[in-house]
Amino acid sequence: MITCTFEKGYTALLRHIVVHAIVERDGKLLLAKRTGDLLESGKWSLPGGFLNRDETAPEGALRELKEETGWEGEIISWFRINTNPNRPHEDRQNVAIDLLVSPVRQTGMGDDESSKVEWIGIDKLFSFDQFAFDHGESIRLYLEYRRNKFSLPIFT
Repeated sequence: MITCTFEKGYTALLRHIVVHAIVERDGKLLLAKRTGDLLESGKWSLPGGFLNRDETAPEGALRELKEETGWEGEIISWFRINTNPNRPHEDRQNVAIDLLVSPVRQTGMGDDESSKVEWIGIDKLFSFDQFAFDHGESIRLYLEYRRNKFSLPIFT
């Protein structure tokens, strides 16, 4: 949470914004396995992270994608805006923005936030024990969207 003091002296706890990239290629999603001292370490996640003060959500998603996976991409569409104040396993109760991203090229390696970066077949996604936070829910919604296109973005 961010504590802010407003004009008339009152304070409020505000939430951070995180961005996630849903990247598909040849029937596989690009996922990262969280490592180290990060929350939800050892679980698979969508590439993503905190939105910086000076960037848009699409810019942040592409930056995080490149930092965490070494892949560059192009935004296809906004997918989901999740404002649930009770997102699971959060320490800051972030607002999450998921974007659909087309992979362009791999230009490097992922950073030290991930122990693995892999293209995982969509048919094997739910064989994993767990996804970090509520990324499994975003992936489930994406798979539903692939089967039966509906209006985007989703607001939850």
